[in-house]
Amino acid sequence: MKVASILFRNGSFEQEKNEENLNFTDADLVLGFGARELVSDEVIYERIKEMFPVSKLVLCSSSGEINGTEVLDDTISFTIIQFSSTIIKSSEVNISDFPNSFEAGKTLMQNFEPDNLKFVFVISDGGLVNGSELVKGMNISKTKNVLIMGGLAGDAARFEKTVVGLNQLPSQGQIVALGFYGDKLVLSHGSLGGWESFGLERTVTKSKENVLSEIDDKNVLELYKNYLGKYAEELPGSALLFPLSIKIDDSEEPIVRTILSIDENNHTMTFAGDIPEGSKVRFMKANFDRLIDAASGAADACLEINSFTPKLALLISCVGRKLILGNRIDEEVEAVSEIFGAQTMLTGFYSYGEISPVKPFADCVLHNQTMTITSLNEMD
Repeated sequence: MKVASILFRNGSFEQEKNEENLNFTDADLVLGFGARELVSDEVIYERIKEMFPVSKLVLCSSSGEINGTEVLDDTISFTIIQFSSTIIKSSEVNISDFPNSFEAGKTLMQNFEPDNLKFVFVISDGGLVNGSELVKGMNISKTKNVLIMGGLAGDAARFEKTVVGLNQLPSQGQIVALGFYGDKLVLSHGSLGGWESFGLERTVTKSKENVLSEIDDKNVLELYKNYLGKYAEELPGSALLFPLSIKIDDSEEPIVRTILSIDENNHTMTFAGDIPEGSKVRFMKANFDRLIDAASGAADACLEINSFTPKLALLISCVGRKLILGNRIDEEVEAVSEIFGAQTMLTGFYSYGEISPVKPFADCVLHNQTMTITSLNEMD
């Protein structure tokens, strides 16, 4: 397995890192994460195709690009991969062709031949797709022990539209999955948030999918405004600073849900994943050091699950973390690098949702506000 990277910035390709002399024109896979205006530009896309003529090329819009230990904006960060024996197959659907995200997820996975499938990396539209239902559909169609990781495309902090593309100009509604086949591929994963819960545990009493109306029989928007205090005037943007911890089942670990929008007319809040009635929720707030420690913890979790040296680590972190950490955002990526070491190339993006199991190699769930890592290598 060989990996390389290159950055598109200010109209040109720069910062090429290719110590193994990987031939770009013969790469198996190219992942490009970048600003929506850049990845959806037809002229730029033609330049990209000239550089990577035969590769499987996945492009998605992001809320920030991870390039080594840097977090950048207004760029496209490319990771180029050549495998020795691992085979990559692809599946793609558009949400407009399905009645719901669950059915889209089912079909996305059913397109893969299950024999010897080890890993599925999924990048989904982040605005039109219900991530919770997408992963439920994928889980119901997958065979046991197949690892599913990935994320929802971003659009800076604008929440206007996101785009994804496989071997074509990225567009809205697309969901792309890559299936990795091979006995030499070794994998691990980790996902942690580092948020601090506060206040009483409460019960969701009225909701529909990802639209929340009432908690403890009280209007959720009014309740949130009371908790936010001075930040209430800055909704919905300020809600990224105060996500919800949710437990759907008492036996499960809590996951985090972030707010996408508010509806003042109907007094509801729309989240990036489902908030089922009867689930238990708590408000959360940020602690800078705990967020950065959680990034280290996600990398540690990778090594605890499978203690190989990764050649590549795919990092998908949440736009909310980027907004909170501000000019300290590089620190969470640097924290991951310190755990893996210089021999591991880091790539990834800031997203509208992260897809990862809670427990090792279990079914995946949709997370928000986490640092989620997939580490991989090929062993001889």
